[in-house]
Amino acid sequence: MQIYVNQYLFAWDALEDSPSLRTLQEFFEAIPDEQLIHSLQKARGKGRNDYPVRVLWRVLLLKIALRHPTMEACLAELRRNADLRRMIGIESENKVPNSWNMSRFEEQLGQEPHRTYLKQIFDVLIQQLGGVVPDLGRNVAGDATALSARRKKDDAAKEEVEEGLPQPCGGRKEYTDEQGKVTRVVEWFGLKVHLLVDVKHEVILAYAITDPKTADAEALPMVLKQAQKNLPQGRIATLAYDKAADTNQVHELLWQQGIKAVIENRSLWKEETERMLPGHDGNSNIVYDEAGTVYCYDRVSQPMVRHKMAYIGYEPQRETIKYRCPAKHEGWQCPMSHICNAGKSYGKTVRVPRHIDLRRFPAIPRATKKFERLYKGRTAVERVNARLKVFWGIDDGNISGARRFVANVATVMVVHAAFATLLAMAPRREGSLGKMRLTPIAKALREKVYGKHVAVVGT
Repeated sequence: MQIYVNQYLFAWDALEDSPSLRTLQEFFEAIPDEQLIHSLQKARGKGRNDYPVRVLWRVLLLKIALRHPTMEACLAELRRNADLRRMIGIESENKVPNSWNMSRFEEQLGQEPHRTYLKQIFDVLIQQLGGVVPDLGRNVAGDATALSARRKKDDAAKEEVEEGLPQPCGGRKEYTDEQGKVTRVVEWFGLKVHLLVDVKHEVILAYAITDPKTADAEALPMVLKQAQKNLPQGRIATLAYDKAADTNQVHELLWQQGIKAVIENRSLWKEETERMLPGHDGNSNIVYDEAGTVYCYDRVSQPMVRHKMAYIGYEPQRETIKYRCPAKHEGWQCPMSHICNAGKSYGKTVRVPRHIDLRRFPAIPRATKKFERLYKGRTAVERVNARLKVFWGIDDGNISGARRFVANVATVMVVHAAFATLLAMAPRREGSLGKMRLTPIAKALREKVYGKHVAVVGT
């Protein structure tokens, strides 16, 4: 990989379409998989060892890292590429495993305790990144994506259910317009993967696999808990999500964790367009709409004119959102100013306590530019979803059974985290003479991965 000093820390566009042997060697070295290998070897016991578990594990990683559409395509490359075979420990062409050997290995990988060790590899990689990248996880966004899968027959599926694995089934998602009319319907048979992604770096911080009937708001607490474990305490500052997470339970959870919600609100008011703030009677001219935007009415003008109040900021000590007279804040004349602002040079102020409705009044109001900017960060999740599906084939559709599906998804997540590690610790090229240097983050990360400082020689 050639990454220049002025590129992003996680320069995903610099990933090679066909990784070199050197990149693949660094890729394998970056994955802390010894516990998983030991667990698989222990499960095999003294049985036949025609295809060592380390070889099978690396073949599975290669299939994803090299972006092969099928396992047979990966095995075919191994049969004709002697250097690649030797790298993963295969001595000769006839020692390359068969596709059915890999299917059985994936089935084994999706069982306990291997499934837990596989998830731990991803967690360790993200924890390493979170420890050296100071802003990783500061602003995060979440979403769920539909993945196709096949269900096993009843008896085999029953065993997976007893293990606590979600089963593939029919899913349906409806998209509506502002009037609530259904504009598009998406149906699939499979499972859902819920992601929490860093907005700036496009690195997955946590994930969960559920059946299609599990709502995003139900899975979010589980994914958030995992992300918090993978990051330094208090790292997550904001969380962006679409209206699927707009529930009282989610907003209360984020409030308790000290995380600012950037969540689009659902339209639940059928007839009302605005309400008076609690504590204000009919003499007040302060109202709010369903999104929590606060307005004041100019009752002197005929007809009355509604103005959006100026947002001043969030007061964490008081747990209130402060608004000010828009005329005073923006410097224009209001016919009702002599009533609202009588004797006040600063103008009328309104403090809205968040406990009135955490869902309606987030710490960052929805009508502000800051909310719009942070909410646009959700596009990072869409790019990550596309990368998972297009680059690494997470939405295969030909995988039967929850065990193999979970093993495949978890392995793709390990590949994603491993390549993120390689990008962060890669030397950066300066100028046209080929001089290379390591950034402070790359040096710290290499010490974590390799246990010592590794020098980089310019080329």
